[in-house]
Amino acid sequence: MRRRNFLQHGITGSAALLSGSAFANDKSPDQFADKPFNLNYAIHDGMFKNSAGNDFVDQIKFAYDAGFRAIEDNGMMDRPADQQEKIGNALAKLNMNMGVFVHGFDHWPVSTSLCSGNKEWRDKFIQYSKLAVDVSKRCNGKLVTVVPGNYDRTLPMGFQTSNVIESIRRAAEIFEPHGIVMVLEPLSDTPDLFLRHPDQTYAICKAVNSPSCKILYDMYHMQRNDGNIIPNMDKAWDEIAYFQIGDNPGRNEPTTGEMNYKNIFKHIHEKGYKGMLGMEHGKSKEGKEGEVALIKAYRDSDAFM
Repeated sequence: MRRRNFLQHGITGSAALLSGSAFANDKSPDQFADKPFNLNYAIHDGMFKNSAGNDFVDQIKFAYDAGFRAIEDNGMMDRPADQQEKIGNALAKLNMNMGVFVHGFDHWPVSTSLCSGNKEWRDKFIQYSKLAVDVSKRCNGKLVTVVPGNYDRTLPMGFQTSNVIESIRRAAEIFEPHGIVMVLEPLSDTPDLFLRHPDQTYAICKAVNSPSCKILYDMYHMQRNDGNIIPNMDKAWDEIAYFQIGDNPGRNEPTTGEMNYKNIFKHIHEKGYKGMLGMEHGKSKEGKEGEVALIKAYRDSDAFM
């Protein structure tokens, strides 16, 4: 079955389940097939598994026919090398982009890690930075998410910040020759996390002073921690290299919470952003119905032109 026909078969059938919602009062989903969005939204593994199956490459093909032109994959470094290459080859064939993958030096829940200045943690960070270069080559990805870790309560904030800056500078020396960019991500998951605010992240990027150290501006986390999404975005703009999406509350697709993503997307587009926006969120509905609703939410929010 051709991918376009697969899209129509998988989604149009699900649209009937919505009986009056989603596409019922709008264009049918097959009319959107092969039409890219105004911004480059990046899907992740599992987002379309009900429509395309469990294989990530099949989901990528399905997403392409729904208009998406990028992916992100937090767990890319944990995949076998042959899977990394398979995904990279699929993206190249479709002329799609690879967004972020997460630096593998630590896994959740994080410890004090880079904040403590501990040599063992720093050496591990440098080791995994070198491994990330090989992963980048296999999957055609140039963006690596870095989370410094939790506070070290035995050290004043200034010393912790200096420790983080020193580790990031050393990794930047590894990444710069390969055009790889670390994107530092402030998070809201727990108050124990060291990096939580855009101004704090901005200051670290300025101190590192490298094209390989920028900000991942995850709008879900920023809404929870600070609000003021657009003004803070503007203040940090010259250091932002990547966005992630998630409505609040719930961390699901746009239109399901309090955030006006149509206005946010319009603002990002008008500022001339040409990068990717990772869809790091869940779905408000289960099954194929939820996947139809997700695509509809993005079409609605992307209709700012």
